[in-house]
Formats: sequence, structure tokens, C-alpha cells
Amino acid sequence: MTRAAIYARYSSENQRDASIEDQVRQCRARIKQEGWQEAEVYSDPAISGATTLRPGYQKMLEDARAGCFEVLVAEALDRLSRDQENIAGLFKQLSFAGVRLITLSEGEVGELHVGLKGTMNALFLKDLAQKTRRGLEGRIRQGKSGGGLCYGYDVVRKLDAAGEAIRGDRRINETEAAIVRRIFEEFAHGRSPKAIAHGLNKERIPGPAGRS
Repeated sequence: MTRAAIYARYSSENQRDASIEDQVRQCRARIKQEGWQEAEVYSDPAISGATTLRPGYQKMLEDARAGCFEVLVAEALDRLSRDQENIAGLFKQLSFAGVRLITLSEGEVGELHVGLKGTMNALFLKDLAQKTRRGLEGRIRQGKSGGGLCYGYDVVRKLDAAGEAIRGDRRINETEAAIVRRIFEEFAHGRSPKAIAHGLNKERIPGPAGRS
């Protein structure tokens, strides 16, 4: 009996863990319809499709090369990757391993799908990057943080009238800010970054996240 593996992934913060379950359920229905035997489920929740450095994805490739399944089923080609080069590389590796790639959206994937869909996904990533940069610039112009937490600041946790979290507000952490000012002052007086760090560690002053 043909062994079919499943791959599922989501990356958007608007999606949730249930998205993986939904994808797997639909893929299982396709496997049952075809009369195949389910081999393994590989998943990467909350990881971008722009990178192949995903645990589930890498394990899937390893098992494909080992001959653990003959068919790989996914919801759509962009669940596997959004990068045109990676899509082509994946198709080449699966083909070499004798594995057919089936998606619920595109059907059985061939060279034509790889070319057209890979181009569309690459354009999507480019457009997404531009929108992300524009959104971050807008947040910064409003006096909000662009993301992450810098040493010298604390996250301000507040709720709006609807009870939703207000994101992007920061307040100065005076204890850490004193260290930041000290670092700049010592550097301005000619001390090297290495010497400054050595002095702070000698005084057991904790750095970011409490580390040296």
C-alpha cells in the first residue's frame, strides 16, 4: 500500500494551533479517499515559510530520502515554502527520492506548478516585507516600539476600552538606563567596549536577560 506523509505549517499571528489540526484533518481525508496508508505527520507551527530551517520540514526531507513514504500531502504549496528557490529544491529532492508531491489546492505538483507558484509566492514575500516595513515605520512615528525589548526599557502592559492589549509602549528602566549612560561615557573617554564589559562584569552588573 502507498504510504503518504502529511506536512502542515502556519506562520501568521492571526492563525493558531488549531490551524495545524485543520490542515492535517483535510490531508487525512484526501489520504483516506485515495486509499493510501498514513505514514507520518510533520508540522512547524508559527514558523515562516521563507526559511527551510524548520524542524518538521528537515525531518520530512530526511525521512523522504530514507524511503519512509511515497507521497507527501500538504494543504498548499506555500505551506511547504514561499521561496521560489526552495520550492524548486524541494521538488527536485522529492523527485529524486521517488516521492510524489500532492497538495489539496494544486493537485499533483509538477514542474509547471513549481515555476508559476514559486514566482507567485516570491512576489507575495516581497510585498509582505514592504508592508511590514511600512507598518513598523508607522508604529515608530506614533511613538511605539518597532518590536523586541532593548536593554534600558521595560514593556508597558495596558488594555484598551475593549480589553485588548495595547502593544508597543515602553518605559525607561532607570537602573539599566544608568548603565547605558555609563557605557557611553566610558567609551567617549577612550575605553574599549571589551574593557567596559570587563569592568561591568567585575562589578557583577547583570546585562540583558540577567546574563554577563
